[in-house]
Amino acid sequence: MATDQDLVIETVRGLLAKHEPFDPTPERRWDEGLWSALAENGLTGVGLPESAGGSGGDLADAVAIVRTLASGAGAVPVAEQLLVAGPAVVAAGLPLPPVDEPLTFGIADGVAASPSGDAWTLTGTATDVAWAGVAAHVALLATGPEGEVLALLPTADLPASGAVNLAGEPRGSLTLEGVPALVAPLTAAQVRELRAGFALARAVQLAAALEQVLAWTVQYAGERQQFGRALAKFQAIQMELAEMAGEVTAVTALTDAAVQALGHGDENFSLAAAAAKVRAGAAVEVVARLAHQVHGAIGFTQEHKLHHLTKRLWSWRDEAGSELVWSRVLAQGLLAEGPDGLWPALTRAV
Repeated sequence: MATDQDLVIETVRGLLAKHEPFDPTPERRWDEGLWSALAENGLTGVGLPESAGGSGGDLADAVAIVRTLASGAGAVPVAEQLLVAGPAVVAAGLPLPPVDEPLTFGIADGVAASPSGDAWTLTGTATDVAWAGVAAHVALLATGPEGEVLALLPTADLPASGAVNLAGEPRGSLTLEGVPALVAPLTAAQVRELRAGFALARAVQLAAALEQVLAWTVQYAGERQQFGRALAKFQAIQMELAEMAGEVTAVTALTDAAVQALGHGDENFSLAAAAAKVRAGAAVEVVARLAHQVHGAIGFTQEHKLHHLTKRLWSWRDEAGSELVWSRVLAQGLLAEGPDGLWPALTRAV
């Protein structure tokens, strides 16, 4: 019997089938048609409470949507809205913007939030903001007078630079000069969880894209004939497919564990998210390389579907913190309780 989550996944797949993947360009920076279709079906508010203006549902439903869109190379800011910015805004007690309008998230270490009477203003430059110039609203992790804050503001009057990642997805900068915003102070624990949530969102996307790249490669190796037999019959190719499968399995396991930790409110969520992001990033090098190696020259052509995901893999790997950044977080967390606490910490994190 199909579950509600199965129905959600099938709905997203059906919408993706009507919107072919494409490389974003300066003229077409995102798939507005796909976003509109998702919004019309109530899918851009899943996992966000109805009392705040969301569509309801739980974290697993939101993750399923993000995974499905990532595997289909959907050029929309759903991961940022459902897994990062939306939950952060709700948790901080700020008003959630209409869920049919794209909401994104950025870590704005270079932006200062200053109180001005009963209001707040933002000054500085937020760099590498996902979907800058596309999203109608942005939630920024900025610096306040007494610690980090979450700032929410519309982007209609904010010019964004035209920077993009390798896949062509907008990653521009927003320059703020005394721009008014809604601001909520955050505790150190909330900041850690928010940063970890951003990393987990990218890990979820990476895991889904890695699984799809593996599936495409297995299919291609089974269909492509070389020297009178399928590529998959050659031992060297079998070894490469097995290596890819091992990488993908490890990433999926750690990502699923981190999602469960978040859903259960586990105090070790940040370490679980760090482990997932590190493992996912490391797998990108192996899986993308072997996928292109098995596909040969055709996998590099613009007409072939493989590049839609491998370019995203290479881009998402470095976003929301690289393996180096999260390896340090993971190491510090595992060693926090001293030598005697290392093994228990490892078992809790992974």
